[in-house]
Amino acid sequence: MGSSASSPLGCSKALKQANQTGVEEDDDLLSGRDREEDIAQFPYVEFTGRDSITCPSCQGTGCIPTEQVNELVALIPYSDQRLQPQRTKLYVVLSVLLCLLICGLVVFFLFPRSVIVEDGGTKMVKVWFDTQNKVITLAMTSALHIKNANFYSVSVNSLISQVQYMSTVIGTEQKNIVTLIQPLSDKLVDFTVKLELGGTLSYLYNFCTLPSVKVHNIVVFMRTSLKFSYIGHVSQSSLESYQYIDCGANSTITWDHSINQ
Repeated sequence: MGSSASSPLGCSKALKQANQTGVEEDDDLLSGRDREEDIAQFPYVEFTGRDSITCPSCQGTGCIPTEQVNELVALIPYSDQRLQPQRTKLYVVLSVLLCLLICGLVVFFLFPRSVIVEDGGTKMVKVWFDTQNKVITLAMTSALHIKNANFYSVSVNSLISQVQYMSTVIGTEQKNIVTLIQPLSDKLVDFTVKLELGGTLSYLYNFCTLPSVKVHNIVVFMRTSLKFSYIGHVSQSSLESYQYIDCGANSTITWDHSINQ
């Protein structure tokens, strides 16, 4: 009887305690929300000592308006590591050295070098006799040995050659767009000049047709001029030489083909 009577009383006490606990939790929740609202209404200040001032940017709200984001400037302390130079001298020295190296390589590879022209001699001579007018016509094929010391191709644009016997011009030849010479290579350039021995030089007809003489050599003076172009640069080279030719018969000189052509 005693235990059954105490059971409803205990339940009622437990319910009262639970209700009180729930009320206290609700009060704490309400008080927490009230505190947040109070804190939100509390102006944002900067504490610099005894006195404090309201933040002028956020007007005490602690937040910067979106429309003022691009109008405000952030101040960074001078001692901030982001403002300290990080191996600036090393980077500057390396950049200068790299620029000097690139400039040196450009100058080394693109600096125009001279194109050397050497006499390759006379390769072949063909002779025709005009017995009626006592005129000798010769086709003299000569060669030039051209060396390209540049790191780029060189174009031989024109060739002009003039041949003289004594002080008389006996032949002239002109060619345009002769050949292209590859970098760091050499090449033989052949050209043929038509010569005519007549008029004041008709006396040579008797010498060149004299049967008692086996070799009818005469000395001619040849002046050859070449024009080169490479990377927008134009240069000219001239070569003067004396050639021995046989005016009595056709002649061909055995040529060494070991030279790169």
